[in-house]
Amino acid sequence: MTFTLPELPYAYDALQPYMSKETLEYHHDKHHQAYVTNGNNLLKGTEFEGKSLEEIVKGSFGKNAALFNNAGQHFNHIHFWKWMKPNGGGTKLPGALEKKINEDLGGLEKFKADFAAAGAGQFGSGWAWLSVKDGKLEISKTANGENPLVHGATPILGVDVWEHSYYIDYRNRRPDYLKAFVDNLINWEYVEELYSKV
Repeated sequence: MTFTLPELPYAYDALQPYMSKETLEYHHDKHHQAYVTNGNNLLKGTEFEGKSLEEIVKGSFGKNAALFNNAGQHFNHIHFWKWMKPNGGGTKLPGALEKKINEDLGGLEKFKADFAAAGAGQFGSGWAWLSVKDGKLEISKTANGENPLVHGATPILGVDVWEHSYYIDYRNRRPDYLKAFVDNLINWEYVEELYSKV
C-alpha cells in the first residue's frame, strides 16, 4: 500500500481554544505529511510493499527502525485526528464503553487521571494509550512512534505527547494539554467504534 495523508475530519480552527489552527496546520500538514513522504520512500523495495499499514507496523518493529518509526507515526496520526472532535470529552460515554471503563479502570474520572498521568510521565516524545489486551482495557505509554499493536494489544484511544502536538498552545505545560484533551477533545464515539471491532 502507499501511505497517503488523510484530510482532517474538521476545520483547522474547529478544536480551538484547546488546539489551535496553527498547531493543526503544522502538525497535520508538515509533521504527518513528513511521515507519509518518508514512509513511502522507505517502503520501496522492502518485503512490506503491498502489505496493510498494520502489517507494516507489526512486521517492521525491531527489524527496520526507520520504516517502523514513520509507519507507526502514520498509523498513530490517522487515528489521532479522529480521536478528537469539536465539543468532545464530557462525561457521557457510549454505554458498553462506559461499563468496561468502570469495570477495568475504576470509572471515567480515574481513567482520565491515569491516562493523563501516563502522558505526563512519558519521558521525551511518545504517546499515551487506552488499549484492549486479552479482553481487558489497559492504559499504557510508548516512546516515539511505537504503539500497542506491537505489544499484542489493540489501541482504541491515543494522545500524542510529542512537543509539536502542544508546544505552540501550551509551551512546556504538557499536563494542561492532557487535561484539555481528556476534558474537551476526545471523540468517544470513535473510541466506541474501535472498541466494538475488537
